[in-house]
Amino acid sequence: MTQTFRLAIWCLCVLLTPTVFANLPDFQDLVEEVSPAVVNISTQSSAPVSPRQGQQPDLDQLPPFFREFFERGLPAPPQQQEGRSLGSGFIISADGYILTNNHVVEGADAILVRLSDRREYLAEIIGTDPRTDVALIKIDGTNLPVVKIADSDRLRQGQWVVAIGSPFGFDYSVTAGIVSALGRSLPDESYVPFIQTDVAINPGNSGGPLFNLNGEVVGINSQIFTRSGGFMGLSFAIPSNLVMNVADQIRDTGSVERGWLGVLIQEVSRDLALSFGLEKPMGALIAQASPNGPAGKAGMQPGDIVVQFNGKSVERSSDLPPMVGLVRPGRTVPVDIVRNGSPLTLMITIEQLPEPDQVSQAGPVPNRSVLGMTVEPLSSALRSDLNLEGGVLVKEVTGDPATSAGLRAGDVITQLAGESIRALEDLRRLVPNLPSDRPIPVLVVRGGNSTFLTLRIDR
Repeated sequence: MTQTFRLAIWCLCVLLTPTVFANLPDFQDLVEEVSPAVVNISTQSSAPVSPRQGQQPDLDQLPPFFREFFERGLPAPPQQQEGRSLGSGFIISADGYILTNNHVVEGADAILVRLSDRREYLAEIIGTDPRTDVALIKIDGTNLPVVKIADSDRLRQGQWVVAIGSPFGFDYSVTAGIVSALGRSLPDESYVPFIQTDVAINPGNSGGPLFNLNGEVVGINSQIFTRSGGFMGLSFAIPSNLVMNVADQIRDTGSVERGWLGVLIQEVSRDLALSFGLEKPMGALIAQASPNGPAGKAGMQPGDIVVQFNGKSVERSSDLPPMVGLVRPGRTVPVDIVRNGSPLTLMITIEQLPEPDQVSQAGPVPNRSVLGMTVEPLSSALRSDLNLEGGVLVKEVTGDPATSAGLRAGDVITQLAGESIRALEDLRRLVPNLPSDRPIPVLVVRGGNSTFLTLRIDR
C-alpha cells in the first residue's frame, strides 16, 4: 500500500467520522432524566445464600443456557451472607410502589432499597408472580420520582434501548444497544414473549428497567444467554405490557389470574402447512384439546390451526400462550382457526389456568403391516390409561414412510389425513387412497401427549 493511498484512506475516515457519529443517539439527557426513578435493591437473609454480585462466582460451575442472574442453583457457601446487593428496580408510583424480578427478592427476610440520592428505605413484598418473574414491592415514601411506562406492543426490531442498573454492585451503570428480536420464547417460560436485545446485562441489572429513547420503560431486564458465564450479546427483558398487567393484578387483588385454553400446541412446519392446505407455515397447531377445557367445550379439535386470537395474529405457536395468559378468566374471546383448509371462528370463554400448567409446547392389515410399520388394536386398558376413545398402536417401525415421518414403537395413531382412527379397519380403509403429491398429517399420542407428524407416500 503506497503512502498516497494510506493518506487518502485516512482523509476519507476523518471526513466520514463526524457524519457517522452525528447519526448516533445521545443518551445523556435521557439518563439524567430517568435515573432518579431507578433503584438499587439489596436483601438480607438469615439462611445461607448462594454467591451474589460483589463476589466473583466460579464460572465453571454455571449452567450453559439461560441461567438467571444470581446463580440460583449454585451450592451455597457454608457461612451466612447478609446485605448483599442483588439487583435493581424502578419506581412506578409516587407513593413507593417498585417493580423488580421475583428472583431478586425471593426468600429475602429484609429488603433494602437505595435511591440515586442515597436515601434508603426498607421495603415490603406486596406480591410476586414466579411464572413471569415479576415482583411488586413497596417503600414508605412520598413524592418519589417515577418512570413512564411505554406500550411494549409498539416496540420494533432495531430500535435503540438503554438499560440502567447495578451490575456487580456498580450502581447506576448505563448500557445501550438495540432490540434484536421480539416475542422470544425461552425454556419453561411459555407465558413471557421476551424482548431480546444486545444490551450488556450482568448480575445486578436483574429487575432493572429497559428504556426506549423517549425515556419510557419497555421492559424489565431478566435473563441472559451465555455459554461462558458472562455476557455474550444476548439479553432478555419482560415486556412492559405484561409486567404492568401482572403488577395491576397484584396491587388490586394480591394475586395473579392467568387465562387457560386447555390445549396442547405445536409449531407448524413447512410439511405440516402443506398437509393442512396452508400457503405458508403459520399459526399454532392444536395437537390436543382437553374435552373439559375451554377450547374443547367450544368445539376446537386436533388439527385446527389457530391463526388469530382475540383480534391478534398468531404467527408462531409461541405467540399463543402469552396472548391467552393475558385474558382474564371469564371473558369470551373470538379465536380464528383454519380447519380442513377453511376459516372458522370459535367463541371461547377463557378459564383460570390450573396447576400444573396445562398449556404447553409440544414435542395394515390382515398381517397388520402398513406404511412401514406394524400395528395392532388398542387394548381397553391402554385406551383407558390414555383417555382415548380409540386408536391404533404402533408395535414396530420397519421402514419408510413411517421411519421418515418419525413414528416410533409405542405411538398411538388417532388421526390420519384429517380423519379419526378408532380401529384397524379405519386405517385399512384410508391407506389405499392416501395422496402422494403432498405431505399427510398423522396425529399420534406419545408419552401421554398428542403431536402431529407428516407422512409422505412414495408411489
